[in-house]
Amino acid sequence: MFPKKYVRIITIFFCLIAGMKTFAQNTLKLSEAIETGLKNYNSIKAKNSYLKASHAMAVNAQRQFLPDVNTAIQNNYGTANGQFGPLYSYRGVGIAASGPSSSSQNWNAAFGALYASNINWDVYTFGRLKASVDVAKSQIYRDSLDLLQEKFAHTVRVSGAYFNLLAAQKFVEISDDNLKRVTALQEVVKARAKNGLNPGVDSSIANAEVSNARLSKIDAQNLELQATNQLAQLLNMEPRHFELDSIYFASIPQQLESSVPVENNPTLLFYKSRISISDNTQKLLSRNKLPTISLFGAFQSKASGFGYDYTAANHNVSGDYFSGVNPTRSNYLVGAGIFWNFMAPTKINMQIRAQQFITEGLKSEYDLTENQLRSQSVLADQRIENALLSYRESPIQLKAAQNAYKQKAELYKNGLSNIIDLTQALFVLNRAETNISVAYANVWQALVLKAAANGDVDLLIKQAR
Repeated sequence: MFPKKYVRIITIFFCLIAGMKTFAQNTLKLSEAIETGLKNYNSIKAKNSYLKASHAMAVNAQRQFLPDVNTAIQNNYGTANGQFGPLYSYRGVGIAASGPSSSSQNWNAAFGALYASNINWDVYTFGRLKASVDVAKSQIYRDSLDLLQEKFAHTVRVSGAYFNLLAAQKFVEISDDNLKRVTALQEVVKARAKNGLNPGVDSSIANAEVSNARLSKIDAQNLELQATNQLAQLLNMEPRHFELDSIYFASIPQQLESSVPVENNPTLLFYKSRISISDNTQKLLSRNKLPTISLFGAFQSKASGFGYDYTAANHNVSGDYFSGVNPTRSNYLVGAGIFWNFMAPTKINMQIRAQQFITEGLKSEYDLTENQLRSQSVLADQRIENALLSYRESPIQLKAAQNAYKQKAELYKNGLSNIIDLTQALFVLNRAETNISVAYANVWQALVLKAAANGDVDLLIKQAR
């Protein structure tokens, strides 16, 4: 049996281990933030639905090659008074009756039925159906690239927001450390002023510095709240405190150069797919000017309660329903034809011209976006270069500022320096601590900008811990 003392120690040890695991699980890594954003963001969900719709429309376009098959079954009850003369059945309003002409109206009625089926098949459309399928397929390609570029853009947005929040949290930490230093300095100044070793104005200056440090911390906290809200929106989550991975302030990316050309940027590929749709639409419009070769066939059976020998003198009529709907006569018809609207070219030419203008406009938008991305890539290279210079210079500034503050603090405590020199050294130290954090953040932000310009998502993902 273990003594109770050792049991208690072991229990505390395992509780600490469990607590450390929980803490580690609560740390939101950049890779996890990107994965969560891609999974939850509604814009990505919407574009995924649009892609599914394009797939459905492509299948629909392919099925347009199938023939039209219509079947009709009709039961009716009515009279059969015939009359010589023309009849136009406008939109199905007129009554078409078949029967002998009699000298007067009669109201003999019987059941009748019609059973019909017909097939119409556009067997050759001079490329129109193929062109419509090509348009549908190009829409799938466009929507798939739209989804891809939205995922890429959201990856960049989440990464930028992650580093912004990480920097904001670091600023809060620096502001808190600065407040602690200033508060400790305030106590020293008050003690020396109380003992007459320093003038009383030093206490007022120290009090002002403490207030300034508190205000700086409040500003940093407001910046953190804003950055937290932005990241929460991109992750489609309720705003809360995010425990981020601080390793990004301990190292910089190993790779800052991209081997992916700007032409492969998902945004440019999306713009190029829009041009492809416009070209295919123009081809489809051109095909609409051509004729259509169709095959058609029909089969019809008819039933009637009026006998074949029904005349004005012989009223051979059966009122039985089943006798009236039992088919007794059938006909069929098959044929082929070519159908061409000679006015189609006149109607469609301006549509084709309009589509050409749309294509030119899309090409101009592509060129504009390409120029912007090339400029952004050059800017990213310059920012990377400057960020690396700041990264190398910031530790030198921090070390010098720390030494200067320590020296000024010792001199002040020994009465060899004044409060102004000490607060100036404190200000320089606070700025140096801020600058080194900004230097790390700027290197990572420059990496995000480079990945966004070249469309190189792997450059970012592979280095996201």
